[in-house]
Amino acid sequence: MEIGTGKSYAKIILLGEHAVVYGEPAIALPVKSVGLSARVTPQPDGRQTVTSSFFTGNLNAGQLTNFAGIAMLIRRLLIFFNAKNQGFHLTITSALPSERGMGSSAATAVAVVRAFYDAFQTSLSHDTLLNWAAVSEKALHGNPSGLDAATASAERPQWFVRGKAPRSIMMPRNGVLLIADTGVAGQTKIAVGAVADRLKQDPKMYRPLIKDIGDTVRQAALALAQDDIITLGQLFNRDQADLSALGVSSPDLDRLINVAIDNGAYGAKLTGSGMGGCMIALAASDQAVAITTALKAANAAKVWEYHFESK
Repeated sequence: MEIGTGKSYAKIILLGEHAVVYGEPAIALPVKSVGLSARVTPQPDGRQTVTSSFFTGNLNAGQLTNFAGIAMLIRRLLIFFNAKNQGFHLTITSALPSERGMGSSAATAVAVVRAFYDAFQTSLSHDTLLNWAAVSEKALHGNPSGLDAATASAERPQWFVRGKAPRSIMMPRNGVLLIADTGVAGQTKIAVGAVADRLKQDPKMYRPLIKDIGDTVRQAALALAQDDIITLGQLFNRDQADLSALGVSSPDLDRLINVAIDNGAYGAKLTGSGMGGCMIALAASDQAVAITTALKAANAAKVWEYHFESK
Protein backbone atom coordinates (compact mmCIF):
# COMPACT_ATOMS: atom_id res chain seq x y z
CA MET A 1 0.00 0.00 0.00
CA GLU A 2 1.23 3.48 -0.94
CA ILE A 3 -0.13 6.95 -0.20
CA GLY A 4 -3.31 7.37 -2.23
CA THR A 5 -5.51 10.35 -3.04
CA GLY A 6 -8.95 10.88 -4.55
CA LYS A 7 -11.29 13.79 -5.20
CA SER A 8 -14.92 14.47 -6.01
CA TYR A 9 -17.40 17.36 -6.16
CA ALA A 10 -20.68 18.51 -4.74
CA LYS A 11 -23.70 17.74 -6.84
CA ILE A 12 -26.85 19.72 -7.37
CA ILE A 13 -29.98 18.19 -8.89
CA LEU A 14 -31.46 20.77 -11.22
CA LEU A 15 -34.68 18.86 -11.75
CA GLY A 16 -36.03 15.34 -11.26
CA GLU A 17 -35.75 14.60 -7.53
CA HIS A 18 -37.70 11.57 -6.31
CA ALA A 19 -39.20 10.82 -9.74
CA VAL A 20 -35.78 9.54 -10.81
CA VAL A 21 -36.22 6.66 -8.37
CA TYR A 22 -39.24 5.56 -10.45
CA GLY A 23 -37.64 5.60 -13.88
CA GLU A 24 -38.07 9.24 -14.86
CA PRO A 25 -35.05 11.31 -15.96
CA ALA A 26 -33.15 13.82 -13.85
CA ILE A 27 -30.58 16.50 -14.61
CA ALA A 28 -27.72 17.03 -12.19
CA LEU A 29 -24.74 19.32 -12.07
CA PRO A 30 -21.28 18.72 -10.55
CA VAL A 31 -20.26 21.87 -8.67
CA LYS A 32 -16.48 21.92 -8.95
CA SER A 33 -16.11 24.97 -6.74
CA VAL A 34 -17.38 22.88 -3.81
CA GLY A 35 -15.04 19.92 -3.59
CA LEU A 36 -13.99 16.99 -1.40
CA SER A 37 -10.65 15.16 -1.21
CA ALA A 38 -9.49 11.96 0.46
CA ARG A 39 -5.92 10.97 1.33
CA VAL A 40 -5.02 7.54 2.69
CA THR A 41 -1.60 6.91 4.26
CA PRO A 42 -0.33 3.47 5.36
CA GLN A 43 0.32 2.93 9.07
CA PRO A 44 2.79 0.17 10.07
CA ASP A 45 1.14 -0.58 13.42
CA GLY A 46 -2.11 -1.93 11.97
CA ARG A 47 -4.27 0.88 13.30
CA GLN A 48 -7.10 1.97 10.98
CA THR A 49 -8.03 5.57 11.74
CA VAL A 50 -10.00 8.39 10.15
CA THR A 51 -9.98 12.16 10.43
CA SER A 52 -12.87 14.11 8.94
CA SER A 53 -15.35 16.84 9.80
CA PHE A 54 -18.14 14.30 10.41
CA PHE A 55 -16.24 11.47 12.09
CA THR A 56 -12.79 11.14 13.67
CA GLY A 57 -11.48 8.02 15.33
CA ASN A 58 -10.91 4.30 14.87
CA LEU A 59 -12.63 2.75 11.83
CA ASN A 60 -14.50 0.21 13.98
CA ALA A 61 -16.01 3.00 16.09
CA GLY A 62 -17.46 4.52 12.91
CA GLN A 63 -19.89 1.61 12.63
CA LEU A 64 -22.11 3.24 15.25
CA THR A 65 -22.14 6.71 13.65
CA ASN A 66 -23.22 8.40 10.43
CA PHE A 67 -19.88 7.19 9.06
CA ALA A 68 -21.16 3.60 9.09
CA GLY A 69 -21.76 3.40 5.34
CA ILE A 70 -18.27 4.65 4.50
CA ALA A 71 -16.77 2.36 7.17
CA MET A 72 -18.48 -0.62 5.52
CA LEU A 73 -17.20 0.52 2.13
CA ILE A 74 -13.61 0.76 3.42
CA ARG A 75 -13.73 -2.69 5.02
CA ARG A 76 -14.97 -4.21 1.75
CA LEU A 77 -12.29 -2.39 -0.23
CA LEU A 78 -9.61 -3.80 2.08
CA ILE A 79 -11.00 -7.31 1.66
CA PHE A 80 -11.01 -6.80 -2.12
CA PHE A 81 -7.35 -5.79 -2.02
CA ASN A 82 -6.53 -8.75 0.29
CA ALA A 83 -5.45 -6.26 2.94
CA LYS A 84 -8.06 -6.70 5.68
CA ASN A 85 -5.59 -5.89 8.46
CA GLN A 86 -3.66 -3.15 6.66
CA GLY A 87 -3.09 -0.15 8.88
CA PHE A 88 -3.94 3.25 7.44
CA HIS A 89 -4.94 6.78 8.25
CA LEU A 90 -7.65 8.34 6.08
CA THR A 91 -8.06 12.11 5.97
CA ILE A 92 -11.20 13.52 4.35
CA THR A 93 -11.30 17.25 3.63
CA SER A 94 -14.66 18.56 2.47
CA ALA A 95 -16.26 21.88 1.59
CA LEU A 96 -19.65 20.14 1.29
CA PRO A 97 -22.18 20.52 4.08
CA SER A 98 -23.57 17.15 5.10
CA GLU A 99 -27.26 16.25 4.81
CA ARG A 100 -28.05 19.23 2.58
CA GLY A 101 -28.88 17.53 -0.72
CA MET A 102 -25.45 18.30 -2.20
CA GLY A 103 -24.36 14.68 -2.33
CA SER A 104 -21.94 14.73 0.59
CA SER A 105 -22.15 10.99 1.27
CA ALA A 106 -21.75 10.04 -2.40
CA ALA A 107 -18.90 12.51 -2.87
CA THR A 108 -17.18 10.99 0.15
CA ALA A 109 -17.62 7.48 -1.22
CA VAL A 110 -16.27 8.45 -4.65
CA ALA A 111 -13.17 10.16 -3.23
CA VAL A 112 -12.50 7.31 -0.79
CA VAL A 113 -12.74 4.64 -3.50
CA ARG A 114 -10.40 6.65 -5.73
CA ALA A 115 -7.95 7.10 -2.86
CA PHE A 116 -7.80 3.37 -2.00
CA TYR A 117 -7.45 2.32 -5.63
CA ASP A 118 -4.66 4.86 -5.95
CA ALA A 119 -3.03 3.55 -2.78
CA PHE A 120 -3.07 0.00 -4.13
CA GLN A 121 -1.95 1.24 -7.56
CA THR A 122 -4.92 -0.30 -9.35
CA SER A 123 -6.74 1.12 -12.36
CA LEU A 124 -10.36 2.09 -11.77
CA SER A 125 -13.09 2.22 -14.41
CA HIS A 126 -16.03 4.58 -13.99
CA ASP A 127 -18.52 1.68 -13.79
CA THR A 128 -16.46 0.02 -11.06
CA LEU A 129 -16.27 3.30 -9.18
CA LEU A 130 -20.07 3.67 -9.22
CA ASN A 131 -20.55 0.05 -8.10
CA TRP A 132 -18.28 0.64 -5.09
CA ALA A 133 -19.97 3.94 -4.22
CA ALA A 134 -23.32 2.13 -4.21
CA VAL A 135 -22.14 0.01 -1.24
CA SER A 136 -22.22 2.93 1.19
CA GLU A 137 -25.11 4.73 -0.52
CA LYS A 138 -27.40 1.71 -0.10
CA ALA A 139 -26.43 1.41 3.53
CA LEU A 140 -27.24 5.08 4.13
CA HIS A 141 -30.25 5.69 1.90
CA GLY A 142 -31.91 2.32 1.36
CA ASN A 143 -32.94 2.78 -2.27
CA PRO A 144 -30.67 5.38 -3.87
CA SER A 145 -31.01 6.17 -7.57
CA GLY A 146 -27.26 6.34 -8.12
CA LEU A 147 -27.52 9.92 -9.34
CA ASP A 148 -25.41 11.43 -6.55
CA ALA A 149 -22.40 9.21 -7.18
CA ALA A 150 -22.68 9.53 -10.95
CA THR A 151 -22.60 13.31 -10.70
CA ALA A 152 -20.02 13.61 -7.91
CA SER A 153 -17.64 11.60 -10.09
CA ALA A 154 -18.39 13.46 -13.34
CA GLU A 155 -16.65 16.32 -15.09
CA ARG A 156 -19.76 17.65 -16.84
CA PRO A 157 -23.52 17.97 -16.15
CA GLN A 158 -25.40 14.70 -16.37
CA TRP A 159 -28.66 13.43 -17.86
CA PHE A 160 -29.58 10.47 -15.69
CA VAL A 161 -32.12 7.67 -16.03
CA ARG A 162 -31.92 4.91 -13.48
CA GLY A 163 -30.48 1.72 -14.89
CA LYS A 164 -28.84 3.49 -17.83
CA ALA A 165 -25.43 5.02 -18.21
CA PRO A 166 -25.49 8.78 -17.47
CA ARG A 167 -24.59 11.08 -20.32
CA SER A 168 -23.34 14.64 -20.52
CA ILE A 169 -25.71 17.35 -21.70
CA MET A 170 -25.56 21.02 -22.58
CA MET A 171 -25.76 23.78 -20.01
CA PRO A 172 -26.86 27.41 -20.43
CA ARG A 173 -24.25 29.88 -21.56
CA ASN A 174 -25.63 32.69 -19.41
CA GLY A 175 -27.20 33.21 -16.02
CA VAL A 176 -26.39 32.17 -12.47
CA LEU A 177 -27.53 29.27 -10.33
CA LEU A 178 -27.76 30.25 -6.66
CA ILE A 179 -27.57 27.51 -4.03
CA ALA A 180 -28.82 28.39 -0.54
CA ASP A 181 -28.54 26.22 2.56
CA THR A 182 -31.52 26.33 4.93
CA GLY A 183 -29.23 25.29 7.78
CA VAL A 184 -31.55 22.34 8.43
CA ALA A 185 -30.40 18.82 7.67
CA GLY A 186 -32.23 17.07 4.86
CA GLN A 187 -33.80 13.69 5.57
CA THR A 188 -33.10 11.56 2.52
CA LYS A 189 -34.14 8.17 3.83
CA ILE A 190 -37.32 9.53 5.44
CA ALA A 191 -38.24 11.57 2.35
CA VAL A 192 -37.68 8.67 -0.05
CA GLY A 193 -39.74 6.40 2.20
CA ALA A 194 -42.54 8.96 2.52
CA VAL A 195 -42.87 9.27 -1.25
CA ALA A 196 -42.92 5.48 -1.59
CA ASP A 197 -45.67 5.26 1.03
CA ARG A 198 -47.78 7.91 -0.70
CA LEU A 199 -47.46 6.18 -4.05
CA LYS A 200 -48.52 2.90 -2.50
CA GLN A 201 -51.44 4.36 -0.54
CA ASP A 202 -52.88 6.63 -3.23
CA PRO A 203 -51.33 5.97 -6.66
CA LYS A 204 -54.08 7.87 -8.51
CA MET A 205 -53.13 11.07 -6.71
CA TYR A 206 -49.35 10.75 -6.61
CA ARG A 207 -48.36 8.84 -9.76
CA PRO A 208 -49.32 11.79 -12.00
CA LEU A 209 -46.94 13.99 -10.00
CA ILE A 210 -44.08 11.60 -10.74
CA LYS A 211 -44.94 11.64 -14.44
CA ASP A 212 -45.21 15.43 -14.50
CA ILE A 213 -41.78 15.77 -12.92
CA GLY A 214 -40.41 13.56 -15.69
CA ASP A 215 -42.14 15.67 -18.36
CA THR A 216 -40.74 18.81 -16.74
CA VAL A 217 -37.21 17.41 -16.90
CA ARG A 218 -37.59 16.60 -20.60
CA GLN A 219 -38.77 20.13 -21.34
CA ALA A 220 -35.91 21.49 -19.26
CA ALA A 221 -33.37 19.62 -21.41
CA LEU A 222 -34.73 21.48 -24.45
CA ALA A 223 -34.59 24.80 -22.61
CA LEU A 224 -30.97 24.10 -21.68
CA ALA A 225 -30.06 23.29 -25.27
CA GLN A 226 -31.71 26.52 -26.42
CA ASP A 227 -30.03 28.58 -23.69
CA ASP A 228 -33.50 29.63 -22.51
CA ILE A 229 -33.05 30.29 -18.80
CA ILE A 230 -36.39 32.09 -18.48
CA THR A 231 -38.28 28.95 -19.49
CA LEU A 232 -35.92 26.87 -17.35
CA GLY A 233 -36.83 29.04 -14.36
CA GLN A 234 -40.53 28.49 -15.00
CA LEU A 235 -39.86 24.75 -15.09
CA PHE A 236 -38.09 25.07 -11.73
CA ASN A 237 -41.34 26.47 -10.32
CA ARG A 238 -43.43 23.68 -11.86
CA ASP A 239 -41.07 21.05 -10.47
CA GLN A 240 -41.22 22.64 -7.02
CA ALA A 241 -45.03 22.55 -7.09
CA ASP A 242 -44.95 18.80 -7.77
CA LEU A 243 -42.33 18.16 -5.09
CA SER A 244 -44.33 20.16 -2.58
CA ALA A 245 -47.44 18.13 -3.44
CA LEU A 246 -45.40 14.97 -2.82
CA GLY A 247 -44.78 16.31 0.69
CA VAL A 248 -41.00 16.73 0.56
CA SER A 249 -40.69 20.52 0.84
CA SER A 250 -40.54 22.32 4.19
CA PRO A 251 -41.31 25.75 5.67
CA ASP A 252 -37.61 26.69 5.61
CA LEU A 253 -37.27 25.71 1.97
CA ASP A 254 -40.51 27.46 1.01
CA ARG A 255 -39.37 30.65 2.75
CA LEU A 256 -36.08 30.87 0.86
CA ILE A 257 -37.74 29.90 -2.41
CA ASN A 258 -40.26 32.73 -2.01
CA VAL A 259 -37.50 35.21 -1.10
CA ALA A 260 -35.59 34.33 -4.26
CA ILE A 261 -38.62 34.71 -6.50
CA ASP A 262 -39.71 37.95 -4.80
CA ASN A 263 -36.24 39.37 -5.52
CA GLY A 264 -36.20 38.60 -9.20
CA ALA A 265 -35.27 34.95 -9.67
CA TYR A 266 -36.68 33.30 -12.80
CA GLY A 267 -37.55 30.26 -10.71
CA ALA A 268 -36.59 28.43 -7.54
CA LYS A 269 -36.99 24.98 -6.03
CA LEU A 270 -35.62 22.55 -3.49
CA THR A 271 -32.70 20.37 -4.52
CA GLY A 272 -32.04 16.88 -3.25
CA SER A 273 -34.39 14.85 -1.09
CA GLY A 274 -35.99 17.86 0.61
CA MET A 275 -37.44 18.08 4.12
CA GLY A 276 -34.57 20.49 4.77
CA GLY A 277 -31.30 20.89 2.95
CA CYS A 278 -30.78 23.35 0.11
CA MET A 279 -32.79 25.25 -2.46
CA ILE A 280 -31.65 26.56 -5.83
CA ALA A 281 -32.67 29.65 -7.80
CA LEU A 282 -32.01 30.64 -11.39
CA ALA A 283 -31.27 34.29 -12.11
CA ALA A 284 -29.84 36.70 -14.63
CA SER A 285 -26.23 37.61 -13.92
CA ASP A 286 -27.10 41.20 -13.00
CA GLN A 287 -29.70 40.04 -10.47
CA ALA A 288 -27.59 37.47 -8.64
CA VAL A 289 -26.07 39.81 -6.06
CA ALA A 290 -29.46 41.19 -5.00
CA ILE A 291 -30.93 37.71 -4.62
CA THR A 292 -27.89 36.47 -2.70
CA THR A 293 -28.15 39.44 -0.34
CA ALA A 294 -31.86 38.78 0.19
CA LEU A 295 -31.27 35.08 0.88
CA LYS A 296 -28.61 35.86 3.47
CA ALA A 297 -30.91 38.43 5.08
CA ALA A 298 -33.54 35.68 5.25
CA ASN A 299 -31.09 33.60 7.34
CA ALA A 300 -29.77 31.25 4.68
CA ALA A 301 -26.87 29.48 6.38
CA LYS A 302 -24.73 29.83 3.25
CA VAL A 303 -25.16 30.83 -0.39
CA TRP A 304 -23.03 29.61 -3.29
CA GLU A 305 -23.06 30.99 -6.84
CA TYR A 306 -22.53 28.92 -10.00
CA HIS A 307 -22.00 31.15 -13.04
CA PHE A 308 -22.90 29.27 -16.21
CA GLU A 309 -21.05 31.65 -18.50
CA SER A 310 -17.74 30.88 -16.79
CA LYS A 311 -18.01 27.11 -17.22
